[in-house]
Amino acid sequence: MKRVLARNVRVPAAAAAVGARSRIIIAGKSGVDLAAGAQTSAALFANCESFSGSLTDFKNWATIFFPVIFRIPIDRINWTNSAFLIGTFVLTLTALPLYLWYFGFDWFHFATFAVLSVATGFSITLGYHRLFAHATFRAQLPVRLFTLIFGAAAFENSVLLWVSDHRRHHKHVDHDEDPYDISKGFFHAHIGWLLFKLWPEPPLDNVADLQKDPLVMWQHRHIYLLGVLVSFVLPTLLGALWNGWIGALGGFLIGGVAKVVVLQHGTFLINSACHTIGRQPYSTRCSARDSFFMALFTFGEGYHNYHHEFQHDYRNGVKPWQWDPTKWLIWSFSKIGLTDGLRRARAELVSSSEANVRKTVTSEQVMSKAGKTPNEHDLTRETTQES
Repeated sequence: MKRVLARNVRVPAAAAAVGARSRIIIAGKSGVDLAAGAQTSAALFANCESFSGSLTDFKNWATIFFPVIFRIPIDRINWTNSAFLIGTFVLTLTALPLYLWYFGFDWFHFATFAVLSVATGFSITLGYHRLFAHATFRAQLPVRLFTLIFGAAAFENSVLLWVSDHRRHHKHVDHDEDPYDISKGFFHAHIGWLLFKLWPEPPLDNVADLQKDPLVMWQHRHIYLLGVLVSFVLPTLLGALWNGWIGALGGFLIGGVAKVVVLQHGTFLINSACHTIGRQPYSTRCSARDSFFMALFTFGEGYHNYHHEFQHDYRNGVKPWQWDPTKWLIWSFSKIGLTDGLRRARAELVSSSEANVRKTVTSEQVMSKAGKTPNEHDLTRETTQES
């Protein structure tokens, strides 16, 4: 009995769809010219009706789809990034459950996971992001050194390269030069931009201030050694001291590999989910959104709409009740002399931004009910009249 695989293939129409070339940027380190992307694949399936599973039909189908598959630019894959990101993810989903199945739950490993996650997570949010990328405050040597050492354990690159990408993101948000441009798709913004190389490499022309910092350059030179020692060797040694080789394996898998995967995807979700899901109370000029849910497990980084509008404010959650442990830690450090020069957006400017967004939304709703599409002139006129 023949198995029905799909519906009648209209080869000419589908082949024409494959022939239409489109430029798709897949990775933050790579601009990739593909013959067809997700939309082309969807078009191919849409043009299919039914065919029986004969050899001739299969050859026709293969003629359509194999060129799409094999046009993945192998020469532009960042093999180091891809192997690490995929390898650690697979280990977390396979080796970690097997370890727990055979050796059981040990509170020590999860305590190690929690402590190192907090130390590394704050090093990214407080250090990489709010201190080095945006200079929202000044920090004393112990804070700077700690965040550089434990920030390396996140395996999100050196602070020099991280900040260069991030500043480029803010300058070109939602445009082609944005390394993790959400308009190229959720997957691209989340992790795809890391899996391919960008040719040519973007110049480090936006981090001159950091290139003058000896500590930053020291971390940049030794980033991989620091990352391996702090992220993998440290929890493995702690586990070995606790319970021999079984503890060492648990420390490596739980306090090392799983911790890296959780922290990395927390950061990645800021680039993807926080440009997709949530509210825009301060600005609608870009895709950034505020999300309390995202803030819960990203140390307060989820208030992304506010951050894009007021990037030099040390707070992401500007309201006192908003969950932003990073701002509380920065403020607490300021009380004991470890940080100073905390920068804040003026309250009247924040209120004005919120009011302008409310007016814009109201105008759009009124125009929509009236059957009109508001244009820029309408919105500008109403804002001027209101003010």
